[in-house]
Amino acid sequence: MSYVILAFGLVLVVEGLVFALAPSRLDDIVEMIRQIPPDTRRLLGLTAVALGTMLVWLARSLGA
Repeated sequence: MSYVILAFGLVLVVEGLVFALAPSRLDDIVEMIRQIPPDTRRLLGLTAVALGTMLVWLARSLGA
């Protein structure tokens, strides 16, 4: 359970940095994402989930 809280905290830190350091660029990034077709966005999301899962698995296996 502590790993879930740690991961959630790290996500909030990274997301917060985007808002804190480059709030005006965020509008540009959102507009660029809107121009990507939905199927491509879905594939990017699934790829991110798979990569994240592999990184968590790797971190857990190295720490054990």
